[in-house]
Amino acid sequence: MTVIVLANCPAGLRGFLTRWLLEISAGVFIGNPSARIRDALWEEVQQYAGQGRALLAHTTNNEQGFTFRTHDHGWHPVDHEGLTLLRRPTANPSSSTTTGRPKPGWSKAAKRRRFGRG
Repeated sequence: MTVIVLANCPAGLRGFLTRWLLEISAGVFIGNPSARIRDALWEEVQQYAGQGRALLAHTTNNEQGFTFRTHDHGWHPVDHEGLTLLRRPTANPSSSTTTGRPKPGWSKAAKRRRFGRG
């Protein structure tokens, strides 16, 4: 089983993938091509994706039963004790992480710190 997910890719690439895979939703392609065809499709996706993002997931013989590849995707695959996980990019650091103190808010502790009673 092979799944390819495209986001913000040219329509021509989507049309190309429909020759080999079934488009079950906008930008989501599913099918069962051979490994050689799957790798050839992935090379085409990487070449013609342009500014878009792509994710390929396919079955394999490992602990998870599948593996995946990404192209210009914000989330990156990371091996964690034999399992492949996706690492999300961290958000912009807030003031609490840069100064070491929590951001002022409306909690009772924040009011005590602000008005000098604690």
